[in-house]
Amino acid sequence: IRYYYVVLEFLNQEDNQNTTMSSKLSGNITINPILEKTSYKESILNGTDPILKDELIPVIIDNAGVVRKADEAEEWYRYENKTWANAVILKNENEMYCPGEIIPEDQIESYFVWIPKYRYQLWNLGNYSGLSSVNNNMSKEIPILFGNEDTNDENTFECKTPAKSGQSGNCKVGDFMTHPAFLAFDSTGFWVGKFETGYLDAVSQSVENVNAPEKVQIKPNVYSWRGIQVANAFYTSYGYKRNLDSHMMKNTEWGAVAYLSYSKYGSHTDVRINNNNLRLTGYASVKEPTCGYTGDNRSCNQYGSAKEVTMPWNTLIGHLASTTGNITGIYDMSGGGNEYVMGVMVDKNGRPMSGRNSKSNSGFNGSFGCPTCDGDTSGKTSLTTGFPFPTDAKYYDAYQYAEVDKAYQRRILGDATGEMGPFGNATYGTQTRQIGSWYGDEAYFLNHWSPWFGRGGVFDPGTGAGLFNFVNGQGFASGPSFRIVLNIN
Repeated sequence: IRYYYVVLEFLNQEDNQNTTMSSKLSGNITINPILEKTSYKESILNGTDPILKDELIPVIIDNAGVVRKADEAEEWYRYENKTWANAVILKNENEMYCPGEIIPEDQIESYFVWIPKYRYQLWNLGNYSGLSSVNNNMSKEIPILFGNEDTNDENTFECKTPAKSGQSGNCKVGDFMTHPAFLAFDSTGFWVGKFETGYLDAVSQSVENVNAPEKVQIKPNVYSWRGIQVANAFYTSYGYKRNLDSHMMKNTEWGAVAYLSYSKYGSHTDVRINNNNLRLTGYASVKEPTCGYTGDNRSCNQYGSAKEVTMPWNTLIGHLASTTGNITGIYDMSGGGNEYVMGVMVDKNGRPMSGRNSKSNSGFNGSFGCPTCDGDTSGKTSLTTGFPFPTDAKYYDAYQYAEVDKAYQRRILGDATGEMGPFGNATYGTQTRQIGSWYGDEAYFLNHWSPWFGRGGVFDPGTGAGLFNFVNGQGFASGPSFRIVLNIN
């Protein structure tokens, strides 16, 4: 489909044009063919430039958050300068905008950011089986190389990606390895929701446990969609844009964003926490927290909704909560509403688990880690009335079974869990937390009671929140939100 603008020009502009009202006018329209414009490409991406399809509209966003349609033939992203590619989906797909034209915020349904395919250099294989103490010197710039070629064991300083829980293959520290997030879908990149998913028309903190793709909005300054089971979050994400292979973010996809952020193409620093206690998307703490979770709102870890405490995405403070340190990056990956991801532990028979018991579970069919806990007397060992687990394994990351949350060696290389070690305990006030060596982010691996991953932390753990925060959860409808990914081959 091609769209054209027809311009009627009055040559005698000094005449009163009101006399032509209700008149019949005649003329000739000539359509001249023009050469197809060549899309902009960035050489360092080596063929992993953003892919646009169907409803996705490329945009440029200025520092104040004003969105304009990008000209695909001109530079609209530059990862070398930490300017990531952004695109939007409109509420009305038939609405048309010209390059450079402002797209009003009230016409936008969702924002997305492109993550190009890359390989990264291993610095730590993450083979930790318990707590010792953290090493604050572990955080470093993560070297990455963009490109569509997969690493293999035959090339020097490379290894084939294991992409499985607890496995290292032939990889060793110093090798480059294709990030596993790009392998399951055989893609040159993927689009990530710029903000935590919001619930359309929510007028207060969003809590709704339904499977409702039509209620999705991914925007700044909206209530994060919380109070949703993992199964509902998955099927809501899956049904959002089937033509764009939409799905709920996987744990390895979270890792891909985190590592890109900590390369020279991202902020390369600890992302500022979203400390807005109303769970509004795209906010940033005015002050960098200096302590972790204390159980109260003290000055070293302050949260709230007042402008003296938290600022929105389109301010200089707000930019600090982005993965790039500017407005082109991804928000809410530190703090906010916490996020369930599709990363789940399998039971002793190798089947994905549903949750703790019939009272606390993901809504998926699956086994329970503690069927009789918390006064559950149903005696059920599996959930027979829930949603079927996705049959295609590309939509989730499976982790080895264990009954302790300190068996970090079960990581998948690239998922930003075990590689963030070594791990230890930290005490703030009367609260003791397990933390990793990268900025003291909280670090609780999956166990049989809590077989689902949550990422990023909530609004109040202070230094415990962050890109490298991972905790375990039971999958039930409580506080966590979720994020949507589009994968276009």
